[in-house]
Amino acid sequence: MSSDDLNNDIKSEDLSTLDLEGRPEGGIRRKIYIIIFEAETYWGRIFDMVLLWAIVISVVQVILESESFISENFRHTLFYTEWILTIFFTIEYVLRLFVSRKPIRYAKSFFGVVDLLSILPTYLSLLIPGTHYLMVIRALRLLRIFRILKLARFTSAARVLITAMSASRYKIFVFLGVVLSCVLILGTCMYIVEGGEQEGFASIPRSMYWAIVTMTTVGYGDIVPLTTLGKFIASLMMLLGYAIIAVPTGIVTNELVSAERQENELDKPCLACHRHILLEASYCHHCGNKVAF
Repeated sequence: MSSDDLNNDIKSEDLSTLDLEGRPEGGIRRKIYIIIFEAETYWGRIFDMVLLWAIVISVVQVILESESFISENFRHTLFYTEWILTIFFTIEYVLRLFVSRKPIRYAKSFFGVVDLLSILPTYLSLLIPGTHYLMVIRALRLLRIFRILKLARFTSAARVLITAMSASRYKIFVFLGVVLSCVLILGTCMYIVEGGEQEGFASIPRSMYWAIVTMTTVGYGDIVPLTTLGKFIASLMMLLGYAIIAVPTGIVTNELVSAERQENELDKPCLACHRHILLEASYCHHCGNKVAF
């Protein structure tokens, strides 16, 4: 596809739409913007797919480099690959700032921060060895695949999940407060009962650590009670832990059901303009079309 085809793609866009959301009004900046930020054009799709593969290769490289055999035998290959990809991501980030009508707004956005954090570790590794492993942050950039592939159902599912988590946050905070209170009380009890028996319960904070490990049913076994009363308290905490685990699950599940019901029942698409309207509406408040029941 030639540059003429790209110009045709750009001309076919509604100019009033292109001027929205920080898009440049015209010139080379608008052409680069459409390639980098838009996935509807041919070159835009090509760029996004190349970018996604570069991110995948970069993340896999970081994982493989942690293996001593691979890092010793392919050190130079990994080194040059890392810097080539970092330079590519750096140029991409600079171009995104260059073509954005409001560069600061992009830099402060979620993807803007992720894009910046994805290139900093390599440069920081010149001063602080080992920080290049933080490049796994680039995996967050794979979230762009939802936009590129236009997976609207995933976007809807994410909206439902965020709504449910937001609606249950106060209940979760209250629940965590109760759990922390139980940890403090039972941890102190174990300190009183077991504190003189072994070094493991040498302080209240260490006893609280044991209480958290026991209540969450992790059970490292690094600190264990020896007295009969201590074992009885530990048994109660184990049973309490199984009951506690189910509480946040039930809270979030209930909110998920409510959010899913609102997503499916409180609105419906207009057959004329395909925009969502209230379920009980007789006319679309966007286009005025009469809603068929």
